[in-house]
Parts: sequence; structure tokens; C-alpha cells
Amino acid sequence: MATAAEEIQVGERLVRVSSPDKPYFPERGLTKLDVVRYFLAVGDGILRALRDRPTMLERWPRGVFEGATIATRQTNRGDAFYQKRLPAGAPEWVRTAHITFPSGRTADEVAPSELAVVIWAANLGTLRFHPWPVTAADVERPDQLRIDLDPMPGVGFEQVVPVAHEVRAFLAELGMTGYPKTTGGRGLHVYLSIEPRWSFGDCRRAVLALGREMQRRLPDLVTTTWWREQRDRPVFVDYNQMARDHTVTSAYSIRPTPAALVSAPLDWSELDQVRPEDFDVLSMPARFAERGDPHAGLDGDRHSLEPLLQLADRDGLEAPPER
Repeated sequence: MATAAEEIQVGERLVRVSSPDKPYFPERGLTKLDVVRYFLAVGDGILRALRDRPTMLERWPRGVFEGATIATRQTNRGDAFYQKRLPAGAPEWVRTAHITFPSGRTADEVAPSELAVVIWAANLGTLRFHPWPVTAADVERPDQLRIDLDPMPGVGFEQVVPVAHEVRAFLAELGMTGYPKTTGGRGLHVYLSIEPRWSFGDCRRAVLALGREMQRRLPDLVTTTWWREQRDRPVFVDYNQMARDHTVTSAYSIRPTPAALVSAPLDWSELDQVRPEDFDVLSMPARFAERGDPHAGLDGDRHSLEPLLQLADRDGLEAPPER
């Protein structure tokens, strides 16, 4: 028999949570309601990561179970799926942003403006949120630069950490401040607030220039080679994550694996001591209550891209083609 729905007060909204006892991470004993409570506990942090940004929802309405798969453009079948457009039946208070894909097609995508939207999405089975690096106010010019340090198969988190430190050092030389977070897997993201003056192509060229600099400084660790089969170093600086309609998992999103790990914002001082598995749905609320959000300053000073674009000019780098 299905469990009766619950209504949860979130700010000014009353959000309905259907089937609250549905198993979402059975190996951890976590239900849909546990996931909702997790997002409530880190509410200020995840709303900071998503606020007013067009956001794709990664929905796992049946939870995470052995053999579960996510639908792709190729298969169009699976137990989970990506939702790029506003779902039918959404409450009138769920705001959207009008975006254009590389194909020229358009969509009205969810742009969370309050925590109730996150909880509404969680009730639909959303575990990971994929926000664009733009806001609804200007969907053509990113206000965040996102540096994705992507380890090759078999490469551990410990090999990514020194690359992140070198990224931090290089940004500091340019007078810039980066903010690191785990991905929920073996990789790391470094975020940088920028002035919303440049195109997606400029931003990708800037990240490629940074990646080439990392390749010069750490030649045994870093590659910017796009084709996976041609990479011969452990860590790829994935500049294409700054392409239009390419997104990375938001801070505090839940990775859809049995362990229920989460994408955890970090202080640089703790990077050498932590592991991705330190942060999950059960441990993160206490950390957040004690320490707050390490990315609270991310929307402070906004940096110019000009130093990185000058480096790209020096290296003769054009904007990489869309992938």
C-alpha cells in the first residue's frame, strides 16, 4: 500500500511529497523523504548554486537500484532521465529561463528562485541539478567559469588534488580566486566568478588556455587532448564543459550511486585531507550546520577574463568547436 503523501512547509510554499517512504537508496536505507530532508538541510547552499540559473533536472523517480540506467539521446529508454524543459503540471511559482541550444531549438528551463523549487524537483525524483553558468537575466554571457578536472579511468582522487592546487596558484597569480568542490566521484571542479561580458566561446577558450598552462606546469599529470583514446596523462582539463548546453553537477547534488555521495564544496585548506566518500546524504547536513557553505563568497568579486584570453591569444588558441 502506498504511503500517504506529506506536505512540507518551505518558506511561503506548501510542497507535496508523494510516496515519502519510497526507497531511493535502499543500500543506505534512504527514502524519498530522506532525500527531501537532505536538500532542506543544505538549502542555503544548493539554492546559492542554482538561484535564477537555467537548470536541467536529472530525475530518478524509481530511486537508485542495481541495474538502473538513465535514458540517453541514443537509447531514449531507462529508469531515469534528463529533463531540460519545464515539466507538465509545474506550480505557477516555478520560474523558468528561455534558452537556446546549439541546434537552434529553444526551451523554457527551470530556473530555481526559492528553495521550494528544489524540494518540488526532489519530489519528482531529481537527485542531480545541472545549472548553466548563466542567469536568467542574461543567458548568453556566463557569469561563472567552471574548470572541470576530469580523471581518466583508474586514476584516483589523489592525482587530481595537485592539479587543483596548481590551478589555485595560477589563478592567484592572475589576481583571481577559485572555489573547489568534489564532483561526488573522483574529479574536482573549480569555480570562478566572472564579469558577464564574454560569450560561451570566449569562456571555453579561456579554460583551454588555463588547461594548456597546467599542461606546461604539470606535464606528467595534465592533458587537454580532446579524444579520450589519445590522452596519455591522468587528468583532463575538460574545457568543453563551458560550451553552451554543457553543464556540470551543482554543489550539493546527489550522485546516483548506492553510496549516495554528494558534490561537496570545499575550503582549499582541507583539500589534502578529504576524500569524496567523506561526503554523503547522511554526513553533509551536520557539516553544513557546523561550517556553513564554503562557496558563500563565490558571488562576491567578479573577475575579468582578459588575463586568460590574453594567454589564449599568446598561444594562438581559437575557440574549440562545439562537441
